[in-house]
Amino acid sequence: MTATTEPQTRAPRAERPAKASVVRAYLPIFVTVALLALVPLRYHDSRSMMGVVIGMLLFMAYTIAFNIIFGSTGQLFLCVGALAGIGGFGSVILSDRVGIPMVLSIVIAGAISAAIGALLSWIAVSRSLDVIFTGIVTLAFSLSFQSLILGRRDLTGGESGLRVEAGKDTFISEQVQPYYVFLALVFAYLVFYRFLQRSHIGWAFRALRDDEIAAELSGVDVTRYRVYAGALGSFMLGVAGALYAHSEGFIGPSTYAFGDVDVRTIVMLSLGGIGSLLGPVLGAVAVTALDEWLVDYSQLQVMLYGVVIVMLFLFFRRGVIPSLESVAARFRSGRHR
Repeated sequence: MTATTEPQTRAPRAERPAKASVVRAYLPIFVTVALLALVPLRYHDSRSMMGVVIGMLLFMAYTIAFNIIFGSTGQLFLCVGALAGIGGFGSVILSDRVGIPMVLSIVIAGAISAAIGALLSWIAVSRSLDVIFTGIVTLAFSLSFQSLILGRRDLTGGESGLRVEAGKDTFISEQVQPYYVFLALVFAYLVFYRFLQRSHIGWAFRALRDDEIAAELSGVDVTRYRVYAGALGSFMLGVAGALYAHSEGFIGPSTYAFGDVDVRTIVMLSLGGIGSLLGPVLGAVAVTALDEWLVDYSQLQVMLYGVVIVMLFLFFRRGVIPSLESVAARFRSGRHR
């Protein structure tokens, strides 16, 4: 009797730690999204401020996607804006010129970005390119994309840009509703990132980031998992860029420019914490607040911006969240001793 009843009494106890672990893993995401959902209560009367906070969510999505590529596998893609631009321009061309439904065009454009990101990752791995040379190759791709936008005026509008028709009569073109659309996108990206972290793919990503040679010796297929990271992150970039194009109603060369997208994304991720779950969120909030604080100092904005960023990096060299986690760990170990 004891042999048959013992597993029945132990099974619920074994399930409790697993459920508690899942709750601890995803609870920070729900708390963060719930706090962000309150932002329109403060700024819903101002169209300009709603544009600012929507842009903040857009860069959160960009930074989470870049965190999968660079923070998880160490691939320095200096073409974040280009991959997002492929999604944006591709979706607009498919919906406005070809007549494909908007949602389907966003998915197709994201798939095109994913294919290009996977190709860039495959080239970097097959040619054994390190972080610096991967950055150079992807930067060259980014500059080529900008030249393509300016050169193909018949498709992209050149310097004048494109006016987007698909989505202009829907709720994503309103003042407040697009905020919650992008918040849902950020929520989905965070949940997906946490899912990757807890899966065998996340284990392989961490092994590649820490020591590629040791990971390969332990049986990790370097090429496959780096291509996975490049494809997944690029798809997320393409979808975010396409969604922004339809909600904004206009896109041009500056919408996805290297200086306006890639530099800000790298700063946000480095500030919040590379490889951390909520680092992209904290980095996007901090940089957006910093931009708004310096907006009145038009002549000194760039210099003050650089000084503040340097000071933050001096005191939080690993990013804010990893630094705080390290301090908390030392505090707990000190109390334990």
